[in-house]
Amino acid sequence: MTYKKGVLITSPDPLRHFDDMIKDNNRLYDLTDTNSPAECLAEIKNILLMIDPPPEPSPIEKIYADILRLFNGEFPGYRASNTKYHNLEHTCSAALATARLIHGLHVQGQVFSPRIVQLCLIGALFHDTGLIQTEEEVKGTGAQYTIGHEDRSIAVMEKYLTENSYSQEDIRDCGHIIKCTEIFFPIEDIPFESEAVRTMGKVLGTADLVAQMADKNYQEKLPLLFMEFQEAGMEGFESPLELFKKTEEFYRSVARKRMAGALGGISSAALYHFRERWKIDKNLYEESIKYNIRQMKETVMESLLQLSIISGGDRK
Repeated sequence: MTYKKGVLITSPDPLRHFDDMIKDNNRLYDLTDTNSPAECLAEIKNILLMIDPPPEPSPIEKIYADILRLFNGEFPGYRASNTKYHNLEHTCSAALATARLIHGLHVQGQVFSPRIVQLCLIGALFHDTGLIQTEEEVKGTGAQYTIGHEDRSIAVMEKYLTENSYSQEDIRDCGHIIKCTEIFFPIEDIPFESEAVRTMGKVLGTADLVAQMADKNYQEKLPLLFMEFQEAGMEGFESPLELFKKTEEFYRSVARKRMAGALGGISSAALYHFRERWKIDKNLYEESIKYNIRQMKETVMESLLQLSIISGGDRK
């Protein structure tokens, strides 16, 4: 915005940039519908074929099918998932983001064994299963287990993999990978067996964050997250609006800081995936997150303005 001969000249660039952000946000979900488990699995399998050496897809297909049964209440010993924010769509989205990041690292020249890639994807599929109640847990919803749900998820994974004849080494490594999704747990305290396992943990920790914050319906879903926080007894948010107000600070001070630091900047690998897979020279996760943050800031400003108008009317 500049002045020329006393006339205000408004540059179109900020609006054009915002329009581009809207297109990028939509474009990410035009690629793959994360609300379709079948479409997510198909794309994950496509991505696995682009990794050398390619992992065998059949173990992932079996576990993926069992995870669908688990969330839908069709798996012995468990109730159907009843958390509205940490739901099946998020799990599918996180698994897809995991595959995309692994492929991005592969494009950059990193080589991973098929075993370690499979374990990372298995970790993605199980990472929120601790929020699913057993048949004996009949009070409330799985949201009450939000604090510490990562360890519950590891326990569900351990039971399943043991029953399906996975080795103790596989179970140990997959557990360490899932532990990286516990956002305030120091990664340096996880006793990884190898650097490859550590990298996969960073991949899943990153995928969990970007899958949430880049969601095209992130703003609409935040009130559902607020309800989960309330049931879990988590303090710091008195209303959905307050959660909206604090989300930008959470992203900048917690999520982005963790992704750039403890998680090793692996989020940048998404750029290499989108460039190689779709010929799009942008990190669409990053663009979508920026768009969502901007949308939430506008929502907060509009809400505060409305509250101010209402308060002013009441004083009259």
